[in-house]
Amino acid sequence: MPLKVIISGASSGLGMALARHYAALGATLGLIARNKEPLQALANELPSAFFYAADVRDVQSMQSAARDFIQRHDCPDIVIANAGISRGVLTEYAEDSEVFESILATNVTGMVNTFQPFIVAMRTSGHGSLVGIASIAGYRGLPGGGAYSASKAAAILYLESLRVEMFGSGVSVITVCPGYIATPMTANNPFRMPFILTAETVAKKIVRIIKHKKLYAVIPWQMAIVARVLKLLPNFVYDRLFSIMPRKPR
Repeated sequence: MPLKVIISGASSGLGMALARHYAALGATLGLIARNKEPLQALANELPSAFFYAADVRDVQSMQSAARDFIQRHDCPDIVIANAGISRGVLTEYAEDSEVFESILATNVTGMVNTFQPFIVAMRTSGHGSLVGIASIAGYRGLPGGGAYSASKAAAILYLESLRVEMFGSGVSVITVCPGYIATPMTANNPFRMPFILTAETVAKKIVRIIKHKKLYAVIPWQMAIVARVLKLLPNFVYDRLFSIMPRKPR
């Protein structure tokens, strides 16, 4: 039987690369994104792909998409919560509060909204994988990136909680923490991005991680070492080093 795969944030970047990779494997796809035109174009390009123009922040839209997919194809094997946004923010600016809320709503609550409509069906079937795309940015707070770092730290701990909740159900909860990926999200970063990978390369690695049900993974492996080192740095060293680093533009 072909895999049945749900992917949010599928209209560009990593989500699009994942969709193309799973399509090449013959999977039936449920593709979710806010941007209808590129999403529809992608679905038209791929065999056995269905698209849902929905915002992950909208509970009703996500539940409607899930109901439609389950009615058509039964329970998915894999649900990938990939949708995410990133912008530079500074707490001193009142206008950035709205941006902060939007990033948290998309990157954290949006992940919950992506998983929730499928969990009962997956638990009943006793198999499947819930995959959350977090980030190594969730390991430590980055100057100018407080909203993004906070959202990814929250995502990592949310996924851990969900993994424990699903323990013994047959449903795996997989946390993926990529480093830098060459996508529109990183295109305007005014700093060097070490070990940056293409979306296609990261997608291939994620597919392997899911296949082998590795519950926690950092991509690439070099960034796993960097992340561990940063986590171990004393605050006074970390603060001094990163206070002079270039910041993501507001």
